[in-house]
Amino acid sequence: MRAHLPAVALAVLAAAPATPTPLQERDQLALRSKGRRDAPVTVYEMADFQCPACRSFALETMPVLDREYVRPGKVRFVFINFPLTQIHPNAVAAAEVAMCASRQGKFWEMHDVLFLRQPVWSPLPQPGPYLLALADSAGVKREPLVACVTSGATRAEIEADAQRAARAGAKSTPSFYMEGGLLPGAWPVDTYRHLLDSIYRVKTATP
Repeated sequence: MRAHLPAVALAVLAAAPATPTPLQERDQLALRSKGRRDAPVTVYEMADFQCPACRSFALETMPVLDREYVRPGKVRFVFINFPLTQIHPNAVAAAEVAMCASRQGKFWEMHDVLFLRQPVWSPLPQPGPYLLALADSAGVKREPLVACVTSGATRAEIEADAQRAARAGAKSTPSFYMEGGLLPGAWPVDTYRHLLDSIYRVKTATP
């Protein structure tokens, strides 16, 4: 099985049994986590809402992984904001909308809508009004969302996320931190399957 994996993926497998992690769980991550808290494997996705590769992962690959690994209780996914502001000037604005939606328990709904509509809001010089208008599509209450974004209530969390991602070694998006190893880039779904299956077997093996 390993012969079919890219070298960077093999590095993740080699590091999989490690226990320490620079992405320690925090209570504030719960609202942007997907899957059981006690799942054997935790994956931290470090992503940028304006990143086209992140969009491809979110719309094409994540639904498969959600169905095959998250819902069965094997894997927990945690979203970490890593806006690359040098090349994606609207990334922080989108992250703020997503984080404010999380305060209504609607992070993943807004996550999906933001990526779905990325080609529309990404080139806008002032994306704020359009991003806020996505509230209805995500089932988010508009007034609390506007108040949260306007106040800048989540900016510190987004900055903390970016620092957390940098400490984990991420330099591009998307990047995935899996049980002690870093996998940069968006890969075919079979690469994630091979990695998650291998790490899951290690984590659940009987001593």
